[in-house]
Amino acid sequence: MTQPQETLYHRTLALGSDPALRRRFMVVDEPLQGNMRFGLLLEILDKVAEEAALRYVNQFHPTARVVTAAIDNIVVRHAVDVTRDLTFAATINHIGRSSLEIGIRIEQPGDPTLHIASCYFTMVARSGYGEDVSSVTLPPLDYVEPIEKRRAGKALARREEYRHMQAALHEPPSREEYEMLTALHLAQDEPGFAGHLCRRLTTDAWERTYPDQENVPFTIFGGYLIRRAFELSSICSELAAPNRSIIAGVNRINFFHPVRMGDKLHFTSRIVYTSDSFICVEAGIERISRDRTAKALSNSCLFTFANVDGELRHHPVPTVYPTTYAEDARYLAAHRSLQSLLRHENRI
Repeated sequence: MTQPQETLYHRTLALGSDPALRRRFMVVDEPLQGNMRFGLLLEILDKVAEEAALRYVNQFHPTARVVTAAIDNIVVRHAVDVTRDLTFAATINHIGRSSLEIGIRIEQPGDPTLHIASCYFTMVARSGYGEDVSSVTLPPLDYVEPIEKRRAGKALARREEYRHMQAALHEPPSREEYEMLTALHLAQDEPGFAGHLCRRLTTDAWERTYPDQENVPFTIFGGYLIRRAFELSSICSELAAPNRSIIAGVNRINFFHPVRMGDKLHFTSRIVYTSDSFICVEAGIERISRDRTAKALSNSCLFTFANVDGELRHHPVPTVYPTTYAEDARYLAAHRSLQSLLRHENRI
């Protein structure tokens, strides 16, 4: 297995033929367009990416494992029909020294075949546990077909684009961005202002982790964590959505620190930006160790939701107003990230 086409890994969710499975993935038990629990889908995607990466890594390091480092740019192109099977086709697009980018295409076969979304997972191969953990070196792939070379080039471009976006966070606003933020602050000084303030558009939750949530030894399954972060963010998005809020895209999910059994988790979600029909929600997961001696940010997420009616037509949402420097920074970062996500939607 040295060429990208040889790394192809398939999985199918038999929603069309398995009523119990279909019910598990439904948002509500009634006819509804887009009646799919996207948080559960994220959990499945994380496991598919892990399995695809392990098939390659274990050829060379039989005892190695892989962990998720990031999820980048999931653009939802069609609402899922929960009565039809859902397929996942995962391929390794590029391999770094110890990292792998896994591209996953999500489709619903049939007439017509629906391209639901494409997504990109960055996985890291590791060996050992605790203080003995170390990254393992992976052999590169041989890119033969033109499509394989294009995918590898796009993987490198995504990595470079993310570096530029991170660097841009420390850059001052452009003239246009400054005027946008100034207008938002001036509006709050108008008599009778009754706009949606960002500081009031938040939700949070606490929970503890348990042994049955373990994935690799001693750590909790990352797919479960991002499912919970998404579910809370979905609830948060409804604070600004006059109609129905559905997922439009995942801008970015970062995995910073592993979560261990017995950790206490604090999930926070906040609406940081709105534009047209879109609502950007930033989510974070903070872990507190069982002995309460360690605290760290485990994950950061940025989700984009759309406000739609019963026919999935988009409708505008209210403007949200930042009031502090930190809220200005989050507003501006989400503004830039949404523009990037929309550019990806137009060119994928």
